[in-house]
Amino acid sequence: MKIIGIIPARYASTRFPGKPLALIGGISMIQRVYEQACKSKSLHAVVVATDNQQIFDHVQTFGKACMTATTHVSGTDRCYEVLTQQTEHYDYIINIQGDEPFIAPEQINLLASLLDNKTELATLVKKITEQKFLLNPNVVKAVLNQLGEALYFSRSPIPYWRGNETEWTTQHAYYKHIGMYAYRADVLEKITQLTVSSLEKAESLEQLRWLENGFRIKVVETTLETIGIDTPDDLEKANEVLKTGKHFILNSGL
Repeated sequence: MKIIGIIPARYASTRFPGKPLALIGGISMIQRVYEQACKSKSLHAVVVATDNQQIFDHVQTFGKACMTATTHVSGTDRCYEVLTQQTEHYDYIINIQGDEPFIAPEQINLLASLLDNKTELATLVKKITEQKFLLNPNVVKAVLNQLGEALYFSRSPIPYWRGNETEWTTQHAYYKHIGMYAYRADVLEKITQLTVSSLEKAESLEQLRWLENGFRIKVVETTLETIGIDTPDDLEKANEVLKTGKHFILNSGL
């Protein structure tokens, strides 16, 4: 099974322009993500996908990058364009978030463990233990079936617990979605051809488009936390945790 890890990285960001080039402990965020991904024993290649020349030139100093169109609306679309540029065949593609500089190689390996040629799509979840995260719309929740597949994703706390709200996380297992995806190569091509669905519009979650069109998403639970950098304030906290090693929770609710 040949797997390529692709890290989408765009310069334009409403809350944090130029985020991939921001320094964390003197090293750019995109370089930290790239180096963490390269530690995974499951990946045969790692490539940064960007539409920005400055990011492309920077990545070329330490790794491999591909230029992509500026018209892509999602990292999934950017991943597919990079796949079409490869001279080698890959069975699966893992989309690694470009704003998680401390991504654990173990999480990539865990996701890769689901890939067996039958799996169409796969992703990670982590159990929610605090109600404040359950009620935070920035924390996407996942509902699973008995086969370990995703039934639905939502920004709302689903299923709704009819009892006391303080009992929610103790009476039912709620899961936070961690946005790292694995795509089978032929499926990646198909899902990039789909039109935006009604559920996707409602929740602003592209994975609902795939479910709505009948694709199956396998899910595996991780116990490791992820730290996403969405704002300059998050960057300051990341630099602080790098210096002190102390635990912190980002404003995004993660």
